Amino acid sequence: MRPIATRATRRCLGIACAIGLLCGTAAARAESVLRVAMSAADIPDWTGAPDQGYEGFRFVGFSLYDSLTEWDLTHSDRAPEIRSALAESWAVDPVDHKTWIFKLRHGVKYHDGCDWNAESAVWNFGRVMLSDSPQYNVRQHAMQSWLITNVASMEKIDDYTIAVHTKIEDSLIPYEVAGYFQVSNCAVTKAANDYTVFAKQPAGTGPYKFDKVVPHERLEFVKNADYWDKARIPKHDRLVLLPMPEASTRAAALLSGQVDFIEAPSPDTIPKLKQAGMTIITVPYPHNWNYQLRIDRPPFNDIRVRQAANYAINRDELVDMLQGVATAGYGKFIESQVWYGNPMQYTFDLAKAKALLKAAGCMPCKFTVGISTSGSGQMQPLPMNELVKEQLDAAGFQVTLAPMDWNSLIDVFIGGAHKYPQYDAINVSLSSIEPVQGVMKGTMTRYEPPNGWNWGYFDDPAVDKLGEAALSTFDPAPRDKLIGKMHETVIADAQEIFIAHDLNPRAISPKVHGFVQAQSWFQDLTPITVDP
Repeated sequence: MRPIATRATRRCLGIACAIGLLCGTAAARAESVLRVAMSAADIPDWTGAPDQGYEGFRFVGFSLYDSLTEWDLTHSDRAPEIRSALAESWAVDPVDHKTWIFKLRHGVKYHDGCDWNAESAVWNFGRVMLSDSPQYNVRQHAMQSWLITNVASMEKIDDYTIAVHTKIEDSLIPYEVAGYFQVSNCAVTKAANDYTVFAKQPAGTGPYKFDKVVPHERLEFVKNADYWDKARIPKHDRLVLLPMPEASTRAAALLSGQVDFIEAPSPDTIPKLKQAGMTIITVPYPHNWNYQLRIDRPPFNDIRVRQAANYAINRDELVDMLQGVATAGYGKFIESQVWYGNPMQYTFDLAKAKALLKAAGCMPCKFTVGISTSGSGQMQPLPMNELVKEQLDAAGFQVTLAPMDWNSLIDVFIGGAHKYPQYDAINVSLSSIEPVQGVMKGTMTRYEPPNGWNWGYFDDPAVDKLGEAALSTFDPAPRDKLIGKMHETVIADAQEIFIAHDLNPRAISPKVHGFVQAQSWFQDLTPITVDP
């Protein structure tokens, strides 16, 4: 027989239920969530081979995974340097300069509990570089191999020591491996080396763990409370990444409270965002918004045409259009970097541009440039490219803009100009936070596709000689001088159309605290706290 509940009992039960519901609601609300609107058109790959440009590295690669070295992104007042990560220390062999010894960090585990060690490091080399390895994957190779193109092999010395053997003397290897991500060999093996299966539960050693994905809509991570670097355990519980390629959509999402952090707000929305209490952050950093040129055929095989294009650019007008969220670009590095050197500047001179085109016998000088409609670091690509076209056309060029989505443009860039003969130039924004990516891989003949991103097959023996000397110089001071001279030579050659450097604007909600915007294309989200 069921006991009869009294009024008092029922009241107590009701109060208990209400308290339980309130406690449950409070517990549910206790999770702090950082929602980020990316400029990417789709979710970056999360299996250890990020796409969508460096935005994929920034938000996905460095969240789920670690590398042997990493960038110190804790300061906004100076350019970052590399520091120890999964490798605690490294040194070139004093006898054999084609061998580096890396001492690996003890006690690190992948998210699935598998140990990080020398065996895993060597296995990851096979994943990216050895086509006869069971774990090798063509896509992983395509998206990661350019980072370690000079590495011939990796060898286990003991459980926590590896030797990295290089094809050439390469003094800059510690920089190059800073984005070479390590994925769990246990997890990939468990997935029978099928990376589509691995994608359902990927495992790295990073500060966040994979939680779930809604294709083309959102990717969600949760903090790794057991992360090996206690100072970088995320200060929020969940990170939600949302692709929003349209700048106006990102701004509207921030204003309506749908997101807390947006990339690249359009300049015309910044006053409204400020008025609504949002914080706008800009920091100078080496990020080039230039045109890469095909040098091995007309019209840009003639240096006069390349110089004319550079003199035709009114960079101040472009900065004004962007309402000050960019700076005029006259090279690959910015002046505060040690590798800048003392190069010439192509200041705006329309008369000189016209005279050079006339002397080259190229007027109107026709060319087609591949551009993107949005994308990582592409700033405001459509209005910017329209203005650049207008300026170039005024000098005697006849520019055809060929728009495409960001990932398609990346494919054109990686494939090289020979594979895409319809383009005479492309507009791919590039980070130059260190010399390998900043100048070497875009200008030396050894880095023509598929070995690097000398997209337009630029060929100057003087540049090659300086670059090879720098790679073989292990003393930083003389090496830096060589790279500075290399930068000067590349600019004198007008290897690209130098246009602008981004100031990396971001808009964040007043609920967001603790973000330090580094002078880098890469950023660290882990210090961020989010108010309820």
